[in-house]
Amino acid sequence: MDRCVVLVDAGYLLGAAASLLAGEPARSRITVDHAALIQGLRERAEADTEQPLLRIYWFDGAPDRVPQPEHRRLRVMPRVTVRLGALTRSDGRWAQKGVDAAMHAELTELARNRACSDVVLVTGDGDLLPGLMSAKEHGVAVHLWAVQAADGDYNQSEDLVAEADERRVLDRIWITRAVRAKDTGGLCAPTPVPRPEIAAILSAPLPEAALAASAERASEAQAAAARNGTAAPSGEVAVPDRTPHHKGVPTPKDLAGLRAPGSQATPSPAQPAAPNATLRWSSDKGWVERGGPVGEPAETASLPTLAQLTSAEQRWADREEDITTVGGDPFEVGQVFARRWMERLPETAHLQKLSTMYPRIPHRIDGELLRYAARFGLLAHKDDQIDEHDRYAIRAGFWREIDVRAAAEHVPAAE
Repeated sequence: MDRCVVLVDAGYLLGAAASLLAGEPARSRITVDHAALIQGLRERAEADTEQPLLRIYWFDGAPDRVPQPEHRRLRVMPRVTVRLGALTRSDGRWAQKGVDAAMHAELTELARNRACSDVVLVTGDGDLLPGLMSAKEHGVAVHLWAVQAADGDYNQSEDLVAEADERRVLDRIWITRAVRAKDTGGLCAPTPVPRPEIAAILSAPLPEAALAASAERASEAQAAAARNGTAAPSGEVAVPDRTPHHKGVPTPKDLAGLRAPGSQATPSPAQPAAPNATLRWSSDKGWVERGGPVGEPAETASLPTLAQLTSAEQRWADREEDITTVGGDPFEVGQVFARRWMERLPETAHLQKLSTMYPRIPHRIDGELLRYAARFGLLAHKDDQIDEHDRYAIRAGFWREIDVRAAAEHVPAAE
């Protein structure tokens, strides 16, 4: 059959690109425009083979084989098929399992069934050598593509290079059309506008228990420094750093670390607390200042959840949108959830009430938001740890969408 197929080892392609652009193979150091990357692969394959494209197979690893946001974006693109192997952690490093075997099986099956005349392999793993040789025996022309190596290092099996019919190197210029090094100075999502009540909460004095614990840690640190010969000069006292190391919308965990449940922290005279600067936790397990009877706080009991606002027909449409158009980026997930909630509100008074609660999301809605995010694999990690970075971004996206709508409808924010 006169057509070409592209088999991509994503671990090799993106890892080598990260080494080239960011100096290390960690894929977290780069951002990828997947649409541009797929289009570039298609155009280059059709030009090199002089055959129309049948399909691009994207082989990658994922924890428990759960599709990650990038896989969700890729698998709905035309002419793209995603095949996932397992991603396991050993000795502090992530490793793919089953990806090479899947590529080998796909390569030999395509060749045996004469599904294509040309195969493009984007990989460097010598384990694919038997599959490459088998494809050649079935009359398939094999094109091997490499990524330009960082610092002149060789990043492909020499046996693969020797056995391939054609070889091409994807250089830095080609790679940077779709991949760039990530700016590690902050979150990729835009930082929401600061609110004065958050500054008041964060500037409130620590409770006595927390101060005592901080002083104990500072004493231990000074003792350790003295043993190592790096003690602070006489008269200087180590001051514990009480500033939360977060960016974007503070999470309940950040705020709870500043005040103990039930404590009455007194604002400093220089910066008095705002009237509404009361710590609340948006989780069922956390402390919530309850102004009404036992159960749901009075001010949030009237706020409907998205499930209550959604009809059966809308649930189907939402699921269709999730599968086909929502990429699954944490910030995007928060925006989508907030947009659906606002569009289905029966009255704008609910939006006004929610806007005054920033940054606390009522715990029923917050739990629903995180469960929605879990559909995209954002909270499902191999070690069962919830990624705090994702939580920041999810809530930041939620509040950014709320702020945009509130501004458009002139809903006053909390004073």
